[in-house]
Amino acid sequence: QLQASGGGLVQAGGSLRLSCTASGRTFTNYAMGWFRQAPGKEREFVAAISRYGASTYYTDSVKGRFTISRDNAKNTVYLQMNSLKPEDTAVYYCSANVGMAFYATTLNPDEYDYWGQGTLVTVSS
Repeated sequence: QLQASGGGLVQAGGSLRLSCTASGRTFTNYAMGWFRQAPGKEREFVAAISRYGASTYYTDSVKGRFTISRDNAKNTVYLQMNSLKPEDTAVYYCSANVGMAFYATTLNPDEYDYWGQGTLVTVSS
């Protein structure tokens, strides 16, 4: 089970940190990802991190602004979002892939096994 939190309303240029905590299984078995879905749009990949954090991957639109990280001792993955823009407004979902290779990540939503409930991020202009 994945529980996401940290969303809210922020002005353009501001920051938020999303958290996603996993329960019930060994967290280091999971490669983790963040996706988002804006109103009227399809779900899109945002960022991913490998099982021990050695590899990360970002969609181009968030590179240099967002940082994905994880604390395996706390079973938690984070998404630090800086310099937020109105176009970042969306429901953000965390996801987990079970059993991916040590350094691997994926941006393919079909390769994720578990999904959190989503947390809403609204960026005002």
